[in-house]
Amino acid sequence: MGTKKRVAAVRKNLWSGLKPGAANRSELSPIVFLARAAEIYPQRVAVVHGATRINYAQFYERAKRLASALEQRGVKRGDVVAAMLPNVPALLDAHYGVPMAGAVLNAINTRLDAETVAYILAHGEAKVFITDRVYAGVVGPALKKLKKKPLVIDVDDPLYTGPGERLGSVEYEKFIGGGNPAFKWSLPRSESDPIALNYTSGTTGRPKGVVYHHRGTFLESLGNIVAWAMPTHPVYLWTLPMFHCNGWCYPWSVTAMAGTHVCLRAVDPAQIFPMIVEHGVSHMCGAPTVLTMLVAAPEQQRRQFTQAVHIMTGGSPPPAKVIKGMEELGFTVLHIYGMTELQGPSTFCAVQDSWGGLSQEDRAVQMARQGVRYQVVEGHIVADPKSCKPVKKDGQAMGEILVQGNTVMLGYLKDPKATREAFHGGWMHTGDLAVWHPGNYIEIKDRKKDVIISGGENISSVEVEIALYKHPSTALAAVVARPDEKWGETPCAFVQLKPGASATEEDFIKWCRDNLAKFKVPKKVVFGDLPTTATGKIQKYVLRERAREL
Repeated sequence: MGTKKRVAAVRKNLWSGLKPGAANRSELSPIVFLARAAEIYPQRVAVVHGATRINYAQFYERAKRLASALEQRGVKRGDVVAAMLPNVPALLDAHYGVPMAGAVLNAINTRLDAETVAYILAHGEAKVFITDRVYAGVVGPALKKLKKKPLVIDVDDPLYTGPGERLGSVEYEKFIGGGNPAFKWSLPRSESDPIALNYTSGTTGRPKGVVYHHRGTFLESLGNIVAWAMPTHPVYLWTLPMFHCNGWCYPWSVTAMAGTHVCLRAVDPAQIFPMIVEHGVSHMCGAPTVLTMLVAAPEQQRRQFTQAVHIMTGGSPPPAKVIKGMEELGFTVLHIYGMTELQGPSTFCAVQDSWGGLSQEDRAVQMARQGVRYQVVEGHIVADPKSCKPVKKDGQAMGEILVQGNTVMLGYLKDPKATREAFHGGWMHTGDLAVWHPGNYIEIKDRKKDVIISGGENISSVEVEIALYKHPSTALAAVVARPDEKWGETPCAFVQLKPGASATEEDFIKWCRDNLAKFKVPKKVVFGDLPTTATGKIQKYVLRERAREL
């Protein structure tokens, strides 16, 4: 063998003896965060629920008892355990105990109707269903629709004193009491195994089952911590529904930092402000509608707090006015963007040093952009949806937000066609239309289905909504397409006024004429309460129906 060939052979085999093994490789899963927290901070308060305090040693024991009890009832690896619960300790237990048993957690939207709940339970083939008495009026009829019923476990929360019967064969605390506190759980066989099943809102047709994997939720949980610079021992108030993208993965993120979870059964400013003060809350999440509720809260409900309170918001573009109002109350706002298929937040509006010199109003405008990709997101572009080629970063060219990497879902359960369509070209197609600014910040302009085409011109419903939010009487606003014989479609505005405020349709139309191009001005303005989901998103599909009926 010649000298050159010998050198090439040595170079080829230079790394051959280095391989992953038991000492340097394990499957990634967020369930390890609880074991670590219990090991290092066993006596630290992990969960607050009313007068109840659960420390990390107890939290870990409860999760192991749940896993053991599920196994005793025949739950096997890959089985689905569904839960329809408010933000209570049992749902935190489930985020660890269910995957510790090798099963998959399906946290169900608590505002769904019986028909949809029944569909989800049947489609996901749930073996166990954990539910709170408050939802008995929906869960009862849903169970009657099922041919094959799951084991039903009731959570009889002492903080709930309203109506609602027990529907199951056993109460939750008794159920986990029969589990082994020394249960020997194990990591998943593969970090690509499913850990959670979340159903989309189902605004058109049946909801789709989005499957999360251990690797993705592990990285998403750490991504939250890094993007938010979350410190050790945060105090996190559960103003975000835990069923929504598994609480944006914060059941795992907060535990990873040995933080305290402060449970909250329902979003109510009259409870939120006192809890921030009493528990020293440092972090919370919520849709822009939650922020609007806090800003609009009457003076007697508000409380002064001295600590920094960080609030992460996403779900729809928050009006700059709302961000400004939250800052005036003492909150520090971080705007994120994500979706169920991305396992929670994927993009955040990273604050630039140069923004410090801006006025509060101008800074709020910058912060209302969706921003840049999470540190754990590999690919994130605004592109042509067919060719997947990026658009210009000029703040003008519009394209679809496409995402790529470990935090993207495994796919849709039992729906290979929809999965292929979502993953066209090797990217996750979000369905959100945006522009890309020169500094790499994205700004959402609309959902594909929400673009209004009037006389051949594309109108961004978000742009019109921003104009409406600038009106001093606006509390909430949404714009949808209304059929029109001449133009095909015209913008129809729905406005919820602030308490005590008054304005007419003519007032708002004139306001829009002063702030928008003529063809973008709504031809109709409807006043009243806006329908929202449990996560605070405005239900535009309901408003589209109303607009068609006008």
